[in-house]
Order: sequence, then structure tokens, then C-alpha cells
Amino acid sequence: MSNRMKEGASKGLIHVYTGDGKGKTTAALGLALRTVGQGMKVIVIQFVKGDRTCGEHLFISKYHPFDIVQLNNKSTFDQTLEELRLTTERTLTFAEETMLNGNYNMVILDEIFVAVSEGLATTEQVKNLMGKKPEGVELILTGRGASEEIVRQADLVTEMTAIKHPLTSGITVRRGIEY
Repeated sequence: MSNRMKEGASKGLIHVYTGDGKGKTTAALGLALRTVGQGMKVIVIQFVKGDRTCGEHLFISKYHPFDIVQLNNKSTFDQTLEELRLTTERTLTFAEETMLNGNYNMVILDEIFVAVSEGLATTEQVKNLMGKKPEGVELILTGRGASEEIVRQADLVTEMTAIKHPLTSGITVRRGIEY
């Protein structure tokens, strides 16, 4: 193995998966599986979501390959903006503490950009969190609408582009595919 590969292996980077296309959370979960496969520890911290019947939660509860945390206990649609804002603040605090505690090699902040676009968190809060990332932690952020400031601060950015999706032609969400 070259020295360059050895050096890069221990340096955690910041990934951003954004855009209007499908696949942002799916890409992050794929990285989680790869990381766990290499014997490392992963946590997925979900923002805004309030549904534990989606496929990733069902898989985690059955096989326990990594941790998944959702501090939002009710459906997002059944809460006031203030309730969502308080849950988001708690989730941001939990995310920072988790990232800094040294127990995880990878921390995934799923749908954090949705929290920002809905006014539940700020770009400054996310940038602050990114700036505190320890050297050995891989930090993954997902969601539509990552700001240019976030994109500049990240090490890897992938924008998912919606070209065609069955929802636009009247096919409803499908279990195991969209959730």
C-alpha cells in the first residue's frame, strides 16, 4: 500500500449528498454498510423524520449492524414548528456530543439540510458542527438544498439530480423503495 493510501485511510472526511434526486440517504446507508463491514462503528442520526416504519429502521432493529437514532418521536406532520425546532436543537446537540465522544468512526446526519431549509436549524450551526469534526471521524450530511457555504467546507460533494421519477407519473411511494 502506498504512503498516500495509508495517510488518507485514517483521515476522516466530510461528505455531502444533496440535490433534488433520489438516493441521498441510500448513498449514506451504503457507506454505513461498507464501514461496518470493515469492522468500524457507525451511527445514523436522523433529522426531521418521525417514522420508524421505514426500511432502514426495520433492518437495523432486526440485524443491529449500526446505530440509528431519531429523537423525533411523532410524525413530522403532527407537530408544530416550535416542537420541531426544539427536537432539532436536541438532535444537533446530540449529534455534536456523539461526533466528539470517540465511539463512532462514521457519523451520518440524515436530512440535516431539510432541517435548515425548513428554518429549524441554520447553515451556521451546520458549519460549526462540521468545523468541530475530529480528525478520525467520517461525517456524512444528507438532504436537499445544501448551501454553497456547506459545499465549500465539505471534502466530497455529490448532487443527486432528478431526471425522471415514477412519482411524477402518478406511481405512489413503494414500501422498500421510497421508505
